[in-house]
Amino acid sequence: MRFDWLIAAFVACLMLALPAGFANAQTAAPAEVTQSEAPATGNQAAPSQTSAAPVATPSQAAPAEPVVSPAIVAAEEELTAAEASIKRLTSQVEENTGNDSSLVDLKLEVEALARSMLDIGVSLRPRLTEIRARIDQLGAPPAEGEPAEPDTVVAERARLAAERAQINALTGRAEAVSVKASQLSDRIAEARRELFSTTLFKRTEIGPEMFAQAVSEMDDESDDAVRTYGSWVKFVWAFKSQALLGWVFFSLLAALVFVPGAYRLFGGLIDRDPEVEDPPYTSRLSVAFWSTVIPTVAMTALAGIVYVLGQSFSILRADVAPVIASVLMTLVAIFFVGKLARGVLSPSMSAWRLVNVSNGGARILYLLVVAMVIVNGLDFVGDQISQSLGSPVVLAVFKGMISVFLIALILIAMALGKPMVAVSGDPADPGQPWPRFISITLSMAGIGLMAATALGYVGFARFAATQIVVTGAILTTMYIGYLSGRAISEPGAFAQTAIGRRVEDRFKLGHVALDQTGLGAGLLISLAVLLVGVPLILLLWGFQVQDIELWFYQFMTEIRIGGITISIVGILFGILLFLLGLLVTRWFQGWLDGSVMARGRMDTGVRNSIKTGVGYLGVAIAGLIGISAAGIDLSSLALVAGALSLGIGFGLQNIVSNFVSGLILLVERPFKVGDWVSTSSTEGFVKKISVRATEIETFNRQSIIVPNSELINAPVGNWTHRNKLGRMDLPIGVSYDADPRRLIEILIEVAQGHDMVLGNPEPVVHFSGFGDSSLDFVLKCHVADVLTGVGVRTELSLRIFERLKAEGIEIPFPQRDLNIKLGDDAEAVTVLAEKLASGSSGSSGTPVTGEVSAGSPPAPKRSRKKTTPKERPDSMEEGSDADGGDR
Repeated sequence: MRFDWLIAAFVACLMLALPAGFANAQTAAPAEVTQSEAPATGNQAAPSQTSAAPVATPSQAAPAEPVVSPAIVAAEEELTAAEASIKRLTSQVEENTGNDSSLVDLKLEVEALARSMLDIGVSLRPRLTEIRARIDQLGAPPAEGEPAEPDTVVAERARLAAERAQINALTGRAEAVSVKASQLSDRIAEARRELFSTTLFKRTEIGPEMFAQAVSEMDDESDDAVRTYGSWVKFVWAFKSQALLGWVFFSLLAALVFVPGAYRLFGGLIDRDPEVEDPPYTSRLSVAFWSTVIPTVAMTALAGIVYVLGQSFSILRADVAPVIASVLMTLVAIFFVGKLARGVLSPSMSAWRLVNVSNGGARILYLLVVAMVIVNGLDFVGDQISQSLGSPVVLAVFKGMISVFLIALILIAMALGKPMVAVSGDPADPGQPWPRFISITLSMAGIGLMAATALGYVGFARFAATQIVVTGAILTTMYIGYLSGRAISEPGAFAQTAIGRRVEDRFKLGHVALDQTGLGAGLLISLAVLLVGVPLILLLWGFQVQDIELWFYQFMTEIRIGGITISIVGILFGILLFLLGLLVTRWFQGWLDGSVMARGRMDTGVRNSIKTGVGYLGVAIAGLIGISAAGIDLSSLALVAGALSLGIGFGLQNIVSNFVSGLILLVERPFKVGDWVSTSSTEGFVKKISVRATEIETFNRQSIIVPNSELINAPVGNWTHRNKLGRMDLPIGVSYDADPRRLIEILIEVAQGHDMVLGNPEPVVHFSGFGDSSLDFVLKCHVADVLTGVGVRTELSLRIFERLKAEGIEIPFPQRDLNIKLGDDAEAVTVLAEKLASGSSGSSGTPVTGEVSAGSPPAPKRSRKKTTPKERPDSMEEGSDADGGDR
């Protein structure tokens, strides 16, 4: 075992720990000693020795071998195997250019190999980072003329440089293998496209010889089929009867489980109620969709179990298994198309029909559609039989021609039919022809299939006929599913469906919650339609299952937009982690507030501040974890941070100011939740403090949202900041006839007699001044809870009023005297005097005081003079004229 790299590392660390001057004195040699350099003696090197023959030291004669890390060893082994694999795959692609299934499997291996090369680069990156960091710690090699480095530092620098070069070489090799794998993948895709187009558009000579040969080969194939499958049946019956009985028994058991079980579990979704005369369009769509999908899924599962049971009991021979599989697939296809046609056309119940056709037209269309899928299925089974028996290609072409001509005739028969509802609108009446567009399309499809077959393009015609039948059925189902999802998403539609009523009864959901559930159900239905329908169509159009798996994997993990790679799986995982972190944060907030701080009898405001801070911290941590798990590089957010800073400078000052102010309020706590505060705009109790604004509830139960910056930059009064002790001021005015000292004694007695008025500080009364009509005093007393001040004020006011009334102390109120001055017109003065006299003796009982005089001004003038309560004249004082006469 070698320890030279440990010694070198120890010496390097020691050199870093020594003072800078001492370390510089020990370094003078360049990083690498070549044969053209002479070793220095001491701290100086003679110039004449530069070109002399080298004198090797022990360390220079035997340089230290680099210690290879395990990551480099593993990467070397994986690269060697990958280079061998890429050569093998290249040769296999050349050998299997005519086999689509083999090409698909090879493409999967090539894609996996390319991904493994990326993993090699990722595995070597940490070690390369460590090497760069260590080289940076060693510093740059000394320049010429500087003291040489110790031999251990030189050896370590050389070892690190060699290891870095080795990692760079491995990374280059991995990149080369990745490029070759990408090129090979493109070559496989091109070979598959050529194979598909060659097979699809291969032309066959159609003539009497071909027909004669096909008839002859059909006789031979019949004999081979009877011999082959008859021998299989005899063998199974003779030697595997128990296994056969077990296969049949368990297949029947599976049928009893799946088919009746589906109807029992989902009968409300797939059954049509014959008593409903006019069901809603949503219900018709829903029943048509689910009555097609649910039974088809059950039948598909049943067919798969039957096939797997046959394989498990070792009953299906290698040449028989594909034929049995084709028969099961054909049965499922016929069942699926039949259910779909029944769901759309509803031949027996016109009220549940989705299309506007007559009863007779619905029955005829249903029979023609089922006949098409039966013909196509028999052609598929016959092709599988021909392949298992090794029959000539001419026989497969002949069978394909027959099936294509039959399907073409069915399409033409559909075009010539009269399925549309009559003008009367009664589905029971004889129908009328298709719209011209539909009839022409169906006719052209049938004639086109016949023409393609007659020209010899039988493969293309068979492919087109299959797509018309099966792909058309799948697209129709997808369209019905899309319409059903959209209809269920409409407001109030989900509550009208059978499953909606069940959900409402089971979970007691309200109208809004049920409507939101319907929206989610509609989205799920649309998503399920896409996830199931699109792969089925791709399979029918010649793609393999491996292709769909590869595309799905790339879509979920490697969506490239320019230089950015997006991973749907990573994003979903990041969202899941964020939601999990959010739930943990909410749980920790509740536990901290209810179990820890509540038991410690902490103040409500402190609890709210701590709870809010913990919540924001938890959300921030959960967000960082979610972003990291989603594969988003946080360093790439620097541009966003720069844009945010620019936005703050232009338009987000108030938001940032409120945010920072909220943090200050939570930390400094000038007021807390439950405090009674008064600002320049409102007054009330603090209900919630967040980082942007504070919620204040007024005494009228109105919530006022106040930005935090206003609470920081403006004066705020807090009645309950440190405690709830508060002072209450009650102003009182009495008559000038009252004794002030006696009044002060009375007020203090009343205040001290109230239970909620504190004795310390004691209540006091201040003589505030001489008013216009009264002597003004202020009663000042303290209460333990300032929030009860309104009630205490009311009670004290009532007691003071009652006590002053009992003591005979008058509380004054203002009075008014009216003075009227008139002109020289004696008649007007006489009339006015009479009216005043009659008014003074009226029944109103209101004293009228005034002064009437004749003066020089021609126009009358009115003036009012404020009087004291003592100035209460009992009669009107008459004025005198200019010569002193009385009036």
